[in-house]
Amino acid sequence: MNLKLEAVNLVRWLHFVTLAVGGGAAVVALLLSGFEEGREDLRGLAATVWSKVVAWSFRLALIAGILMLVLMMQGGQNPLKNGHYFHIKLLLVFVLVGLSEMTPKALAAGKRGSALLALVLFLASSFTVYNKALFGGRPQSGLVMPVTADTTFTAR
Repeated sequence: MNLKLEAVNLVRWLHFVTLAVGGGAAVVALLLSGFEEGREDLRGLAATVWSKVVAWSFRLALIAGILMLVLMMQGGQNPLKNGHYFHIKLLLVFVLVGLSEMTPKALAAGKRGSALLALVLFLASSFTVYNKALFGGRPQSGLVMPVTADTTFTAR
């Protein structure tokens, strides 16, 4: 088990947590927007949840992602050269963050289209990262031979 506290691993964890909070809160905001139609006391709650939780989670995830990219490049890795998946993810993320900034006004007006599209973009970017090999990424090999292993062939 690797228990080294490296900056890249800490930022990766922060990136994952902020995305999990943002995605979960997006679902909650969409559910609340459905309940707002029948009740006056819930009007504007979905827009408030989106602007306070979802938008800030996605903003922090974007900052953590950029920081993680910089730290990885300083460490010698370059995700931009590992296939097209990262370019697709970046496109989806920038559209998602831009759409997330416009969603609270639409939710306040009772329109859920931008919130649904933002949730779909979140799921699409997650799918892209999880399935790197589908987009030309090089999957990490699970089998690593130790350096000290005896690799000579012995005939019987």
